Amino acid sequence: MRARYEVPLKVTAGLAAVGAAGVAYAAGFEARSFRLRRVTVPVLPAGMRPLRVLQISDIHMVGGQRKKRAWLQSLAGLRPDFVVNTGDNLSDTEGVPEVLDALGPLMDFPGAYVFGSNDYYGPRLRNPGRYLIEKVQGRHGLNGNKPVVGAVHNPWEGMRDAFDAAGWLDLTNTRARMKLNGLELAFTGLDDPHIKRDRYERVAGGPEADADFSLAVVHAPYLRVLEAFTADRYPLILAGHTHGGQLCVPFYGALVTNCDLDTKRVKGLSTYEAGGHRSYLHVSAGCGTNRYTPVRFACPPEATLLTLTPKA
Repeated sequence: MRARYEVPLKVTAGLAAVGAAGVAYAAGFEARSFRLRRVTVPVLPAGMRPLRVLQISDIHMVGGQRKKRAWLQSLAGLRPDFVVNTGDNLSDTEGVPEVLDALGPLMDFPGAYVFGSNDYYGPRLRNPGRYLIEKVQGRHGLNGNKPVVGAVHNPWEGMRDAFDAAGWLDLTNTRARMKLNGLELAFTGLDDPHIKRDRYERVAGGPEADADFSLAVVHAPYLRVLEAFTADRYPLILAGHTHGGQLCVPFYGALVTNCDLDTKRVKGLSTYEAGGHRSYLHVSAGCGTNRYTPVRFACPPEATLLTLTPKA
């Protein structure tokens, strides 16, 4: 009898060891292996000088994350023309001071922001397998699911006030302008579609004719939002939310996007077509994780420096 079970026990032990090593890598190394993605996007009018845009997203700050704070602070050394924050800064009800500490050097630059669901509400413990189930069922966030009951409310107002005091543009279901080195930049933003706070009817109408360049910003890249922005002829849409899939399969990619966007566009630069028009879409994989799933695999945390150049 002993010989019969010797191989299965070794196999089980081996699989357990591999699994433990994978979790240790995903949580201990990759989740803190911060990267900078560099992307060039040909969207500016002819003759306009290039613009360098730093996009940060999905910080999901938890108390004590010193390495993440230091890395975010170091991004100020890139000297971007302006910063765009696409939301989900928090994963801790007491995380606002640490977010502001991390972003302090970047708040010296012009900027704009939208919030995500995790800015408004504290995280909840979830089985990661539910993301796969919801993908199959076509349910994401409050889009098809029952309303959240008993959610913890984050003190996001203090973060908003600090961003506003630094001169960053609040793009919550609104339009705003930025003057930059003689240029007039127009922004159109939406509140988070993941929890049905987007109100496109308030900002519809497309780019502003008297602006040098117009940009669309949203946290979660739901198709209804991408279709509206693209049909309205925005040349570039910036979003976050997906975490790039967070737990990806090497040489295959993401399994889920946590919204109705396809996995081919889960992170990085792509294009989207609607209404006979085409927009560039950049989705940041973000630099954090929900505090209850502090792992990444084949999807390192990131920020992106986008260099906007004139169209060919």
